[in-house]
Amino acid sequence: MTNPDRTTIETVLQQVLTADRSTSAAKLGSLDAFMVRDGVLHVAIATDRARAAQLQPLLPELERALVAAVPGCTGASVILTAHRPAPTPAPAAPPASGGHRPLNLGGAPKPKAPTGPLPPHVGVVIAVASGKGGVGKSTTAVNLAVGLGLEGLKVGLLDADIHGPSLPRMMGLKDQPEVADGHLVPPRKWGISAMSIGMLVNETEAMIWRGPMVMGAINQLLGDVEWGALDVLVVDMPPGTGDAQLTLAQKTALAGAIIVSTPQDIALLDARRGITMFSKMNVPVLGIVENMSYFCCPNCNHRTELFGHGGARAEAQEMGVPFLGEIPLLADIRASADEGAPIVIAAPDSAAGQAYRSLAHTVGATLRRVLEQKKTAD
Repeated sequence: MTNPDRTTIETVLQQVLTADRSTSAAKLGSLDAFMVRDGVLHVAIATDRARAAQLQPLLPELERALVAAVPGCTGASVILTAHRPAPTPAPAAPPASGGHRPLNLGGAPKPKAPTGPLPPHVGVVIAVASGKGGVGKSTTAVNLAVGLGLEGLKVGLLDADIHGPSLPRMMGLKDQPEVADGHLVPPRKWGISAMSIGMLVNETEAMIWRGPMVMGAINQLLGDVEWGALDVLVVDMPPGTGDAQLTLAQKTALAGAIIVSTPQDIALLDARRGITMFSKMNVPVLGIVENMSYFCCPNCNHRTELFGHGGARAEAQEMGVPFLGEIPLLADIRASADEGAPIVIAAPDSAAGQAYRSLAHTVGATLRRVLEQKKTAD
């Protein structure tokens, strides 16, 4: 089957009515994103928490109507990206006064020095980082961000990997951001707002930039984007422990960092450097994620530990930081990223989809506590 057009799906939303026929699904929510995978149409509808209660009973009828309306569609899956109201953000402290005080998350040592201010109207900023490339950091960042949105948080995702921006492809975003009052307005998809330098340059163009140009681009992505009211901004950090990481830690008040590693010793050495780097920058480490933890054969379900297993858990214990879970190595993760839909959307019941949702649930619970503490303090 071919991908349906947006008008077809929006027409179905207009036709499906509540039990008392007083309103339609289209009036209770707006079409956020959609894609077709293996003949199944996946649809995300953006709404608020109050209207989500009215929309939820309509989902089975919506799925049946979509299958009937879209030629060749063998099934449909509709999800709601419902958000609770964001807490009233505290005004950003001017840099001269020291900025915001970093938050203490996950039992990490309390930072001794302040960092830069938060972006306007953003509750907390967290980083997804790795000591080296090729460990699945960006895939983890995308699925974590969308998963946090499914947990009911208002989420933004910033791709700070200037040399290798992959967010547009992984999110299925092809349009450039709009400009309003001199600020970039990030596009929304799968329930979150997302911004990347990859939206502003050709996908095949090599970013042959020296350090000062990279730092300038990161500063613009932080300062010239109108994120709106967010509970959390997730930053997909570039790999390594260089200038870009230092700039981000100095320019904004990072509330914590998540380290992504694979199980083998060489990757764990780099993960340890990443933990040490954030410690020196007074950024709490929320925990370590073991990506590519094991491979499960799709034909016989035999489990093979290609890169070893349990190394990240042992490293977390040794370094005194939380262990956040294991993500399997599955072809579906790669396929969903190539097709522009995170695995938490494309295959939510798969082992990888469930692992990422569990990660988002754990991190989301921590962030909710921090937001409540911050609201009380303010």
